[in-house]
Amino acid sequence: MADPRHAKLAKVLISYSLRVEPGDRLLITSTPLGAPLVREAYREAVRAGAHVSTRINLGGLPEVLLKEGSEEQLQYLSPLRMQEIEHYNRTLNILAEENTKALSGVDPKRMAMVSQTNAPIMERYMQRAAADELRWCLTLFPTHAYAQDAGMSLSEYEEFVYGAGLLDQDDPTAGWQKVQAEQQRIADFLAQHDEIHIVAPDTDLTYWAKGRKWINASGSHNFPDGEIFTGPIEDSANGHVRFTYPAVYGGNEVEDVQLVFENGKVTEATAAKGQDFLHSMLDQDAGARFLGEVAFGLNYGIQNFSRNILFDEKIGGTMHMALGRSYPETGGKNESALHWDMICDLREGKVYADGEVCYDGGKFTV
Repeated sequence: MADPRHAKLAKVLISYSLRVEPGDRLLITSTPLGAPLVREAYREAVRAGAHVSTRINLGGLPEVLLKEGSEEQLQYLSPLRMQEIEHYNRTLNILAEENTKALSGVDPKRMAMVSQTNAPIMERYMQRAAADELRWCLTLFPTHAYAQDAGMSLSEYEEFVYGAGLLDQDDPTAGWQKVQAEQQRIADFLAQHDEIHIVAPDTDLTYWAKGRKWINASGSHNFPDGEIFTGPIEDSANGHVRFTYPAVYGGNEVEDVQLVFENGKVTEATAAKGQDFLHSMLDQDAGARFLGEVAFGLNYGIQNFSRNILFDEKIGGTMHMALGRSYPETGGKNESALHWDMICDLREGKVYADGEVCYDGGKFTV
């Protein structure tokens, strides 16, 4: 029997997140495990009048390339990928992995090489998105692998996923519109201030965001959502931060990451586990040691760390920072093949905007 939540989620993704209209060119990507949601999203998009294409990726193929490919193969960028970016004006990526650790045994230098190879794709993708020529959305279909990472049964994880997306409400779209209005109030407040100072256990960090745009993320690009973010002034971060949760990238977990920033650049980076991987990622290009994003998680329906950044960066009462590439729509200018989000719990912290407390105990007080 089909889960009615699949059709309900598909309707929100196509009509609210992507705002699909007649004539739009939509690409849906996923794996065979995501088929139930792919089918419903395809149905909704066809009903909306879009021209829909799908790309279903088999698990294990990236591992084969990364472990067995030559350097020439790792550095090959298919021109079809760039044509794809230019052709579609809507994309829906449905994560549905069968093994989230498939790449954990890959040489990090080879992973960095592939990241460098694909950097032009990511850059053009972000340029088109910032110009509103391309609307994209990333979501997740619950699988056993994600449930195991989160320490839950599949049915418990499904409840977690669909609850975080407000699918338990009669009208999820109305729920996200309410989130949008509430978060915009906070984004407008932060836009009026220049210096942000964050104080939490083992964390004392300052950065500037003057002239940058705080983006209200309320279900249009990530689903579920619930954050506000910007790109800080590139040379402004000073201080130190200790990230509360493991930093996960490409199936690799790096535990107890501690960073020291001087004039925007990471000058010291340590980890209790995975330090060599951390350094490999930070050393891949000149922009990898600078912040491309700073953000606050505001989805208080997400309280548990699940080892999936789509959910974890939205945990209500946290902040996250991404090393590497900026999102152009924020005004951020940092360029890198890396974009690695790391999360810090602020439920025992405070945030100051131009010297005044604006956030205490995990919530904005403005």
